[in-house]
Amino acid sequence: MHTIDVRGLAKAYRGVPAVRNLDLAVPRGEIFALLGPNGAGKTTTVEILEGHRARDAGTVRVLGEDPARAGYAWRARLGIVLQTATDAAELTVAETVRHFARYYPNPREVDYVLDACGLTEKASARVRRLSGGQRRRLDVALGIIGKPELIFLDEPTTGFDPEARRQFWDLIRLLASDGTTIVLTTHYLEEAETLADRVAVIARGEIVAEGEPDTLGGRATAEATVRWTDANGVHTKQTGTPTALINQLSSGTEELAELTVSRPTLEDIYLELIGGRP
Repeated sequence: MHTIDVRGLAKAYRGVPAVRNLDLAVPRGEIFALLGPNGAGKTTTVEILEGHRARDAGTVRVLGEDPARAGYAWRARLGIVLQTATDAAELTVAETVRHFARYYPNPREVDYVLDACGLTEKASARVRRLSGGQRRRLDVALGIIGKPELIFLDEPTTGFDPEARRQFWDLIRLLASDGTTIVLTTHYLEEAETLADRVAVIARGEIVAEGEPDTLGGRATAEATVRWTDANGVHTKQTGTPTALINQLSSGTEELAELTVSRPTLEDIYLELIGGRP
């Protein structure tokens, strides 16, 4: 059974479609990234999956239940890290995490969560004194304290420095290895490429491409760009058979300098897919 199963999802605001006939299936234990520009329908889709927004049409099953009708027991199986969150500024970090742990029937150990999120040294600090990146780590800690089966992460590493971002990636991989399903929305394409088993690109409320990061939008079979330098200057050529071209170039006696072979990056494919569209 899929952790998330969506068929024909639709939502409009004042007659303007935000999501159109969207289908989505996410297996258990998968890290799934939903990409798209602002206004594309990502937030509406995720809010419907979380049970925070009503849909106009379609069927939705999350952890086997309809989010629009599911109760407390179902919500306790979810972890949600919002892009912005409010907090009890006068509590310490440890007090905040411990307080949220009481909402769940089988929470993780507070000390484990603090360590996993890089907050052990800030455990006794008041929340109001945290930096932006530290507050973001606290958001993540609150999202995973309940030992959820499914986690929604909305721009989770905003404000993280590069080292903290990579530590967080390790945490996400660890959670997924335990069978936790993770739905990630991010503007960091490197993050999606590094973490996600599959990605989907949404534009104008529709999924325009879906697949593994390496193959999305025909990326794996796209023509390669071969670039080299010789006595006549810099040369660039697009080809579907880069090995044959390199063999041909190497058959001569002239030395080739700065030889590179590249295929479209995930960012190249993403920008092509959205075509400048919200």
